[in-house]
Amino acid sequence: MFRQNQLVIDLDAIRHNYLLMKSQVPPEVRVMAVVKANAYGHGILEVAHTVVDAGCNDLAVAIPEEGVLLRDNGIQANILVLGAATEVAADVAVERDLTLTVFEPDMVAVLEEAAARIGKPALVNIKLDTGMNRIGLRTEGEADALAIALSEAKNVRVTAIYTHFADADNLTDAGAISAYTQQQLQKFQTLRAHFDASIPVHVSNSAMGLVAPEANFSMIRQGISLYGYPPVPTDLDFRPALRWETEIVYVKELCAGCSIGYGCTYTTDHTMRIATVAVGYGDGYHRVMSNRGQMLVNGKRANIVGRICMDQTMIDVTGIPDVQEGTQAVLIGAQGNDRIGADELAVWAETISYEVLLAITARVPRTYLPAQATLPDHQAQ
Repeated sequence: MFRQNQLVIDLDAIRHNYLLMKSQVPPEVRVMAVVKANAYGHGILEVAHTVVDAGCNDLAVAIPEEGVLLRDNGIQANILVLGAATEVAADVAVERDLTLTVFEPDMVAVLEEAAARIGKPALVNIKLDTGMNRIGLRTEGEADALAIALSEAKNVRVTAIYTHFADADNLTDAGAISAYTQQQLQKFQTLRAHFDASIPVHVSNSAMGLVAPEANFSMIRQGISLYGYPPVPTDLDFRPALRWETEIVYVKELCAGCSIGYGCTYTTDHTMRIATVAVGYGDGYHRVMSNRGQMLVNGKRANIVGRICMDQTMIDVTGIPDVQEGTQAVLIGAQGNDRIGADELAVWAETISYEVLLAITARVPRTYLPAQATLPDHQAQ
């Protein structure tokens, strides 16, 4: 690797975060690991193998292609495709034992035909739209129509029913779920009553799994907390799994009155030492953090000065000793006694930690630290 710009991903932290969430729910409640979008930028195959080895039996992806990739690489766990089922994916889903999300009778009919033709059952989860207004059935009439279609489809097997909360991480001052989330939970119960009561249920994401045990049901879905960023306040020891580090490639001294970077958006007002760092928005380091973000250099915070370029960024290292070409700069992670998390970058970039993690491009190589091999018996799923 010629350009020292890399992600270091601690798979033991992933394992720890999964087992930590598992420890917060009753033994009979399963924890589904959400590994969509390349496991939030952490590596779908590496993360999937890590949690499966830790006892996880259920994974969630966004699109069938992600499920096929997991199957091609030896993952035998249950795999739910969270996106709406489509006719073009029917055959591959049945052939590869992928569970599709359904909410319309027409799609049930398509899957019934595919299953009969292939000679294997089509696995499905029913999606109820209780207030997200994205996908899912919304009315009791639609619920009845789907229930009838499913009862007539002899080759379609329902393995769960679920919904998605729109406001789960917006808690009251007392730390309880919001009124909107309560309404969604009530609507879920109303629509769920139109289906067989024995069908397993999963509704909670990372936030609900931490604050609303009444919504545990059969399983919870662990997304962002799996990667170390719980979306609600908690004293639990979730550990960020991703570290982003790069290097300083040039250090110079500028006198007062020198402009830095495109657009001349920063001008020195005194003599300053400026370091050029091997990272830019071409790596997924958000340009909007120009003149507001920071990096860690020798354990100290260095301000970004001037606009972030496609491949390089300038920082102020005035007053930070021993900075030279080759000195490490940490974008996400700890150095010395300080830490910068993806959530802090999200504030500078005016977005959320999810997007910060996913935005890191493929040209930034990933290095993986292995997970521990031994699984405590009492935490196995």
